Amino acid sequence: MPSPSPPVGFEDPDFYAGEPDPVLAALRLDHPLHQEAEGLWVLTRHEDVSAVGRDPGRFVSSLGVLLADRNREVAAADSILYLDPPAHTQYRKLVSRAFTPRTVARLEPVIRQLARDLLDAMDPDRECDLVDGLAAPLPILVMAELLGIPGADRHDFRRWSDAVMAAATELTDENASVALELFMYFDARLTEREAAPGDDLLSALASAEVDGARLSRQEQLGFCMTLLVAGNETTRALITGGALALAEHPDQRAALAAAPGGLPDAVEEMLRWVTPIMAMGRTAAAPVPMAGGTVPGGDFVLVSYAAANRDEAVFGPDSARFNASRTPNPHLAFGAGTHFCLGAGLARLEARVVFEELLGRWPDYRVTGPAERVPSTLLRQVAHLPVLLSGGSAEANWPEGPAATSGPEGDRGGTG
Repeated sequence: MPSPSPPVGFEDPDFYAGEPDPVLAALRLDHPLHQEAEGLWVLTRHEDVSAVGRDPGRFVSSLGVLLADRNREVAAADSILYLDPPAHTQYRKLVSRAFTPRTVARLEPVIRQLARDLLDAMDPDRECDLVDGLAAPLPILVMAELLGIPGADRHDFRRWSDAVMAAATELTDENASVALELFMYFDARLTEREAAPGDDLLSALASAEVDGARLSRQEQLGFCMTLLVAGNETTRALITGGALALAEHPDQRAALAAAPGGLPDAVEEMLRWVTPIMAMGRTAAAPVPMAGGTVPGGDFVLVSYAAANRDEAVFGPDSARFNASRTPNPHLAFGAGTHFCLGAGLARLEARVVFEELLGRWPDYRVTGPAERVPSTLLRQVAHLPVLLSGGSAEANWPEGPAATSGPEGDRGGTG
C-alpha cells in the first residue's frame, strides 16, 4: 500500500479555482491512489481513471457521481448519470439519435449563424466579456434549438443552468429556488408536447418508453436538466478556456488563423487542457485493487480527469504545456466507457465553428483583464473573460474584478 498523503482540498470548491495542477502532478507521481477523507479516494493517473469508467460492474454510478452526492440521497430518475448498465443503455438510446454524427453535422449551419450573430453584436473596439457575449449564449441557444424551446423563452436559461451547476457543488435555498423554476418550465413544456408533439427532444422525451412503460415525469425532467446543463456549461468552459489558451500562445493562434484546417486537433487540445468536467465519482461495489493499493467496497472513488489529462506517461514530457497540434491526443475530457459524453460530437462542432468564426474575423484578439474563475468541485469554469476583439487599444469599459489566479508553468493563469 502506498504511503499515506495528507488531504489536499478536493472537497473545497476553491481548490480548482487556485493552482490545482502542481498538486495533482505530485499525487500522480507519488500517491496515485490518494485517500482524501474517510471513505473518499482519488485516482489521478490516466490508466486508472480510464479503467474506472470502463468497469461499471465494479464501480457503480447509482450511488452518486458528484462529490456532493456523498451527503445526499440520489435516485435513478434524477439523471441518466445515476444509471448503471443495462438500464443506462436503454435510457441513453432514447436521446442518442439526436447526437449521431449525421444529425450533429446537420446543425453546423445553425451553429455558424448563431456564432456570427453573437459576434456581430460585439463591438470589436470596446472591451467586452467573451463569456457573456459568446461562450455562454451559444451553447444555450444550440441546446434550446435541440429541445425545441421557443426563442422568447431562452433568455432565462443561463440563469437556470448556472443555478443547477451551483447546486451540484453546494445546495442552497437560493439556487434550489432558481432550479425549481427550470423544473416548472420544463414540466409545462412537456405537458404541451404530450398534447401536440413536434420534431424536437422535448417531444421525444414526452412520448419515450422503456420496456413498454412511459417515462415518469421525474425521469423526463431529469433528462431535460441533464441535457441542458451538460450541453451548456461544459461547452461554455471549452470555448472560454480555449480562447484564453490561444491568447496566451499567440504563435499557435496565428498558425491556426492562417491554416484553420488545424482546428480539429486544436479543439482536442483545448479539451485536454481545459478539462471542463474536472472530476466525477463512482462507488466501489466490492474491494478493488487499484494503483498499488485497494479501494474498500462501499467507498467513493473520485476520478480526476484534470489530473489524467496531464499524465506524463500518456502525453509525454510536454504534458504540462498547451500544444494545439498535439496528436494523438487520447484525453479523457469526455470520460470513458458507458458514460462517455453523449454530446461529445456536438461540443467539438460548436468549438470548431466558434474558433473558425472568431479567428477569421479577429485573429489578434487580446485578453485585457483577469480570468475570473468560478469555485466548483465539478467544473473548470471562468465566469468572465474581458477581451478586446480588435486587439488594438481602446477605452476600457470593464469593471475591476478579482485578480486572476496564476497557473503552473505553461498555464499562466489559464484554465489548466
